[in-house]
Amino acid sequence: MLDIKRLGIDDAGQLIEGARQHANDIGVPMCIAVVDESGNLIAFERMNGGKISSIGVAQNKAYTAGAARKATHEYNAACVPGNLVFGIHTQLSVVGGGLPVWVGGDCVGGIGLSSGTPEQDLACAQAGIDWWRERTS
Repeated sequence: MLDIKRLGIDDAGQLIEGARQHANDIGVPMCIAVVDESGNLIAFERMNGGKISSIGVAQNKAYTAGAARKATHEYNAACVPGNLVFGIHTQLSVVGGGLPVWVGGDCVGGIGLSSGTPEQDLACAQAGIDWWRERTS
């Protein structure tokens, strides 16, 4: 029997709220996805003005971060021709903006954002995690 820690709907709402606030602060409407530790979608929000083409991208970033337990920009840095990991981009997102959510040593889910630059998406994802941690610690 396994005891699995995972994000719930209230956690997902807090992650989205923090990410949304930062997106508003920088003036970039985002698509925001939150998944559980298996990469399954818990919650999604497309802010007014969030790009339609970013819906799936945000979900893929969140999936990668939660299921693979690694930030998407870390795959980007390693996914170059000649590296053994090259080709992983056919299965996982390698675009910055997806972060795993950790509690202690357990990955409990992931958050992914899209509509800005990868740097903006990453900053909003981190803001969501920071917001959530402040309210759940």
